[in-house]
Amino acid sequence: MKIVAGSVDPLNKTEGLVQKLEISYPVAYGMDMETTCVKTGAFYEKDRKFIQPTCFLIRPNKTIEVAAYSSGPIGRFVPQDVLGLVRFYKSRAQK
Repeated sequence: MKIVAGSVDPLNKTEGLVQKLEISYPVAYGMDMETTCVKTGAFYEKDRKFIQPTCFLIRPNKTIEVAAYSSGPIGRFVPQDVLGLVRFYKSRAQK
């Protein structure tokens, strides 16, 4: 399993967040807000100029298995839930 993240923030702000949260996976920075929303379906707060979190669990064949679109402060993937779901899918595939 691999984790990647993307941010519309510039490099310095993204690096600060990565250090603060001790993130060890790749994080893209400087993504264009409107293009990202069009491609992912994420909710864009035009007045406040930020994207609400959008999460995807992508299968090895590059199709989306699960998507979570947040329109407010809740609705994000929780690591334990994603790991449990991946384990479930793998156990189901082995039967």
